[in-house]
This record gives sequence, structure tokens and C-alpha cells, in this order.
Amino acid sequence: MSTILVTGGTGTLGRLVVERLRAGGHEVRVLSRHAEPYAVDLREGGPALDAAVTGVDTVVHCASSPRGGDERATARLIAAARRAGVTHLVYISIVGVDQVPYPYYRAKLAVEKLVAESGLGWTVLRATQFHDLLVQALQALAKVPVLLLPAQVSDQPVEVAEVADRLTELAVGAPAGRVDDMGGPEVRTAESLARAYLKASGRRCAVVNVPLWGAAYRGFRSGGHLAPERAVGRGTFEDYLATRVRR
Repeated sequence: MSTILVTGGTGTLGRLVVERLRAGGHEVRVLSRHAEPYAVDLREGGPALDAAVTGVDTVVHCASSPRGGDERATARLIAAARRAGVTHLVYISIVGVDQVPYPYYRAKLAVEKLVAESGLGWTVLRATQFHDLLVQALQALAKVPVLLLPAQVSDQPVEVAEVADRLTELAVGAPAGRVDDMGGPEVRTAESLARAYLKASGRRCAVVNVPLWGAAYRGFRSGGHLAPERAVGRGTFEDYLATRVRR
């Protein structure tokens, strides 16, 4: 069995990938800013990063931050992986990073380019947004009496456990380049998702669709972040709500 390093291995997706790889008999190292013995800030790199990748066959790169720094972090990771002789770098990205000019998406697209040009064997999987992230956003929006939503925007949430299954499969396989996108089973309007959340949580809010402006909003409104032709996920938003959201 191989030795695999998972960056962001304590996060929503990373911890599930770690569990699955270990269940498969692989030696797994977890890298995050606070996970000993491989507590590393990828943006800074250093000897701890070199130690983390030494003897590793595959790196599954799940670490990411909407606050910035992903490109610098990935560049340091790639440099360390090349020095250590890593043979496979697997990266999880987002559907629509090349279609929606949203700053975080632009950073993810730039990281994809770094991975593809790394000189390492590589695999990139793009997935639609996780149910977890959507619920976090709705929880924040529903704290006031009027829940405001971007008008004419839909989403295609996917179950994170299913993405973890796919990422694990890719990690133990050969480098495959850019693989098929992975989308949730349904494309839903933001309003229908919000009303499903309110019903499941027992919250009462007025739901108002608000037209926005800007290139990013136009990208989301046109569905650049959706993959209806790759609706391979099985777990619906209601399935997630039934098991994770309580009144």
C-alpha cells in the first residue's frame, strides 16, 4: 500500500478522504496548520513541509482558503513534492472556475494551472458546491427576518461524502489529468433550496430574490458553476437536511 499525504486533512472533505484511505490500508499523513506531527502553514512552507512529503507517493491537495494564499501555498507544496519525488498530485477544484469571474474561483483556476504544469503526475477533479457549505450560508442568511437571495441563480449541491469517495478512488489510481466533473443530482433554484432549509430547520423568514450586478453575478446567473450533464451525485439536498439539520 502507498503512503499518501492529505493537505487540509482535518477539513470537511479532507477528513473523509483520510478515513477512506486508511480504511483501504494506506499509510496516511494529515497536513494542516494545527495537526501534529505535520502542522504546516502551506503558505510559509519550510522544513516541516519537506518532512511531511518525504517518502510520500501521492499528495491529495484539499487545503484551500477563500481568504487567499492558495497559489502561494500550492507553489510551495509542488516544490516540496518535486524535491521528495512524489509521483501523483491530486487536486480538488470547483465546477465553473473557468466560467465565473469570482475571485476565489480565479484562484482555484490558477492553482489548477500550477498543478498541470508541475512536472508531477496529476489529477484534477471539479465538483459543485457541497451541501454543507450551502447550509452554512443559509444559516447565516436566515438570522434576520428577511432572507435575501441572488435573483435567477441556481445551484447543484453535492454530498461531500460522495466527493470523498471519488477523490479516494482517484488518489489510489494512476494520474488521469482533468477528469469528468462531479455534480449533485439536481439543479435547483436558490429559492427552492432556501425554502427546503427553512422547512427542515423550522425557521420563519420571508424569502426575497434580489437582482445583483457585476460579472461574477452574471456568471452564476448563467449557470457557469453548474454541471447538469454530470449530475452523478445521488444524495439530494433534502436527504442531507433530514440527517444533519434539526429544528
